[in-house]
Amino acid sequence: MLNKTWVVSAPGKVILHGEHAVVHGKVALAVALNLRTFLRMTLRDDGKVQMQLPNIGTRLCWQTSELRPLLAAFPADRPESQAPSPEQVEKLKAFAGLADGAAGVHSIATVAFLYLYLSIASKGGVLPSMDVLVWSELPTGAGLGSSAAYSVCLAGALLSGCGVIAYPLREGQSLARWTEEELDVINSWAFRGEQVIHGNPSGVDNAVGTWGGALRYQSGKITPLKKVPMLRILLTNTKVPRSTKILVAGVKDKLLKFPAIMEPVLTSIDAISQECEGVLEAMAERPSQEHYPVLEELMDINQHHLNVIGVGHSSLDRVCQVTATHGLHSKLTGAGGGGCAITLLRPDTAPSVVAAAIQDLGTCGFECWETDIGAPGIRAHSPPSLKAEVLKVFSGM
Repeated sequence: MLNKTWVVSAPGKVILHGEHAVVHGKVALAVALNLRTFLRMTLRDDGKVQMQLPNIGTRLCWQTSELRPLLAAFPADRPESQAPSPEQVEKLKAFAGLADGAAGVHSIATVAFLYLYLSIASKGGVLPSMDVLVWSELPTGAGLGSSAAYSVCLAGALLSGCGVIAYPLREGQSLARWTEEELDVINSWAFRGEQVIHGNPSGVDNAVGTWGGALRYQSGKITPLKKVPMLRILLTNTKVPRSTKILVAGVKDKLLKFPAIMEPVLTSIDAISQECEGVLEAMAERPSQEHYPVLEELMDINQHHLNVIGVGHSSLDRVCQVTATHGLHSKLTGAGGGGCAITLLRPDTAPSVVAAAIQDLGTCGFECWETDIGAPGIRAHSPPSLKAEVLKVFSGM
């Protein structure tokens, strides 16, 4: 098995509709964003485990002999459904030399890797030597599921590398998927990684990263949509920091203060999510230009609702205003209060219109990408199928 290499990728995510209303039992639609995280894992024979995360400037290396004593906290017969314990997480933080309460990107990425590596390797009783390189197109801390894409990639590669599931790549096949049963296993372990990082995640982000496409989330139940179209979008990061916790609390306060006003707004957002779900399913069955005006109108209505419940921001208003001058329709995605917005692009939107919108958004100080939603979930790759910029990173490390 030595010198065997695995390459996997997983998408980020955006919320199409249902932000904040989902906290109050309403439907939300989450979709896979075709900005991806890539992971390359190669087995070694020198007793070392090396981890490289060039996006955040992290390079780590341990001897497997250093890691072996940690296995006592990861018994092989431990149920896979059992959440990471505080004791396990604190032990890993102490081993990695992280200060008490350290919560930086470097810290949580390190602890999540160690947790998944030790948990999965403990099933076979052997700690494999390996090089792991992770590179991402996703910005961190922007609400785009970057941590979940990381956890999904780690789970898929480690489970394959340790022989828990089969690696699906066949000779002559550029990329492939695991079976539904294997995807369930990947998703379960990715959720453990998300628990290490976030404590009490919903499970939506790792599910989107695993299965891709779109999924419906309501009251803790996650239901993947059977078939969805790929839609072109502009994704704009306003770079305005926000606190999800504070924004969620603000909506709750408004709901308690003005229930007769706020409850109908949340009910309307719920109806938007369900209407959009029906449109997406219809588009998947029979694509037609006639669906785009409906999607655009739903985005406009929802953006107004999100401003009403108090999660808008002047930067997001600016995105909507700028894109509207180019005949495009936008809404915030995620927590709001800054963060990111999505702009729908019709198939016949001229490249010159897209370029002009991107230029104008850049002039506002925003970062903008043209990409797709409804993207595939975790994939196994052969090197020829990888993007040139990913190959450049991999070959340079």
